[in-house]
Amino acid sequence: MAETDSTTSEDKKRILIAEDEKAIISVLSIKLESSGFIVDKAMNGKEALELLQKNEYDLVLLDLIMPIVNGFEVLEYVKENNIDAKIIVTSNLGQEEDVKKAEGLGALDYFVKSDMTLSQIVEGIKKYQ
Repeated sequence: MAETDSTTSEDKKRILIAEDEKAIISVLSIKLESSGFIVDKAMNGKEALELLQKNEYDLVLLDLIMPIVNGFEVLEYVKENNIDAKIIVTSNLGQEEDVKKAEGLGALDYFVKSDMTLSQIVEGIKKYQ
């Protein structure tokens, strides 16, 4: 019997990208999908909460400044409802108080988007898989 090296969808890690900037969400999802991830997208915090209620994610990339419901509110919801998801904040808010607040609400890591390339973000994600 020949061995195959195929990866089924059950083997792939599922990531939610919660980001309101269309260009970033588009490029990030393409990079992550080409790296073997299943990617769901939310354009605001409300959509992110709806997806988190319906699906299980191995990792969530979460922007803080989003319309309707912001990233801090999403973090609070995840913490209060004991949702099992690793969350990495991706934001341009780089102040120490924002980083500490996000980490206090359960964020595993905090990437300042303006300080990183998209490739660096993808590599940072891979270390949590």
